[in-house]
Amino acid sequence: MSRLATSFVLGYHGCDAEVAAEIINQRAELIHSDRDFDWLGPGAYFWESDPVRAREWAEWKVGRGDYKEAAVVGAVIDLRNCLDLQNAEDRELMRAAHGSFAIVQKKSGLPMPVNKSAPGQPNADRILRYLDCAVFRHLHSIIDEQPDGPYRVEPFDTVRGMFTEGDALYEGCGFTARSHVQLAVRNNACILGLFYPPAT
Repeated sequence: MSRLATSFVLGYHGCDAEVAAEIINQRAELIHSDRDFDWLGPGAYFWESDPVRAREWAEWKVGRGDYKEAAVVGAVIDLRNCLDLQNAEDRELMRAAHGSFAIVQKKSGLPMPVNKSAPGQPNADRILRYLDCAVFRHLHSIIDEQPDGPYRVEPFDTVRGMFTEGDALYEGCGFTARSHVQLAVRNNACILGLFYPPAT
């Protein structure tokens, strides 16, 4: 799956400047997000090859009052066993996981989660990805709970997805202003090095 692509990538993590210093100086590890609406399920999140987008996100968090000062931490990431949603085989795996999750929810009498737009933004991208996150968690739990044996699937170290987001770059085009590739690192051993990127 992941071995069909180059294994090493550069990722950029937007965060508060104080947190960035702790991470760079190895006094703290990257925080793994585990919210019910995370786009790629649980993990430490990075913008692949895009420090500018990481900074924009951190500055947005400053504007909301979540951070005092925006910063970006760069990372050399070995994708290892990657659930790569740019790959047809992995997309089919996600489709199967969704079908399995739907059966579990129905048997349990529970509704299916739904991806939603943020409050006050009814026509915006569905940035609250409750359904997608639940399917990722379901897939990871199936893999984690399988017995050892010759056909055992190894747990995924990273998850990678491409997202089209934002308005069209110009009238009639197929590109959007905030499209990006995002990574969720589930296994911190995949992070081979950390650095401050050049000023963005």
